[in-house]
Formats: sequence, structure tokens, C-alpha cells
Amino acid sequence: MIFPSKLIEDAVGAFAQFPGIGKKTALRLVMHLLQNDTETTKNFAETLLKMRQNIKHCNNCHNVSDNDICSICNNDFRDHHTICVVENFRDILAIEQTQQYNGVYHVLEGLISPLDGIGPEQLKIETLENRIKNQEITEIIMALNPTIDGDTTIFYLSKKFKDYPIKITTISRGIAFGGELEYVDEITLARSIHARLPYENYLGK
Repeated sequence: MIFPSKLIEDAVGAFAQFPGIGKKTALRLVMHLLQNDTETTKNFAETLLKMRQNIKHCNNCHNVSDNDICSICNNDFRDHHTICVVENFRDILAIEQTQQYNGVYHVLEGLISPLDGIGPEQLKIETLENRIKNQEITEIIMALNPTIDGDTTIFYLSKKFKDYPIKITTISRGIAFGGELEYVDEITLARSIHARLPYENYLGK
């Protein structure tokens, strides 16, 4: 693709770094910005920069947040005795969209993946254990993607926490193996949360 301007070429290259954005789509986005007034483009750029510079992670659950403690952890109307363990904040968005879960969350920021060199020590597992010790948790819901890495992580966590007086459950398999929570429809995801099973049953014991 030949560009009449190095500035446009650089802008297209920047947009094309986003997942799912090819050069043609990136060019359409750049053209849209050029067709707007300078102030609109400036506000757009400043909004992105402000988000990147000021975004925080909740000190309690590691969800993205504007403050040190996220709005979910700060909500007294949530069930703070039940923790739903997820891989990333996108899974929280998917579950919250169902409006069927009223507990709190814990973001691991990844999954155990030996092939990728990711071990338990690289995930937010220590803070999860601290919450179990100090926050009167009664149930841990493993809402991890139904993949080999997800199952490996669930197995590791269930063994690690087996001596704590908590119930460990996992969402039911209305979700196809190999799928990802953020792409599952709301009804299927809501049913999977409601029909969650004790982890022992999930293993077929």
C-alpha cells in the first residue's frame, strides 16, 4: 500500500497494531479522523492517553479500576463470601453482562501454561490465598476458559486450596471445550454459572 503522506502511513501502521485490524481497516479509521475537526481527534488521543496513564488494578481482586479498590469490591450489596476466579478482566465483563452473579471476583492475569513457560508463581494466586485466609470466603467458583490451560489451572488451584474450609465449584460445561468466556452468549454463560458443580463432580469422582 503506497501512501501519499508519511504521517498517514505512520498512523495507519499504529492502528494496524491492534488485534483484528488490517491495513485497509486502519486506513478507514485514519481517514475518519482526518474528516473530523482537529479538536475531536485531540480529545480522542487525550482520552486514550489518560486511560493508559491513569488506569489501575484493584488491590484486592486485580480487576482494572479507576481507584485502588474497584467498584465491585467496594459494593456492599455484593456477596463477599463468594469469589469467582477468572483469567482476565474481559471475563468479568462477560459474566457481569449476564446479570446472574452477585459475588466478587479474582483475576489471575493468565493461566498456567507449561508450554508457554507460565507457572503458578507468575499468576495472582498468592493474593487469592490471602483472601481465602482473611476474608471469610465460603465458595470459590472456577470460571476459567474450558481449555487445557484452564483445566490445568483449575486442577492446581483445587489441590492448593483443598485443606481450606471452602466449597470449590466450576461452571458447568454448557461452554464447548476450547471456547473462551468472552465469546459465549449471555444465556449459556448465565446457565453455566447457575448450574456450577463441585469440582470433584467435574472430575467425575
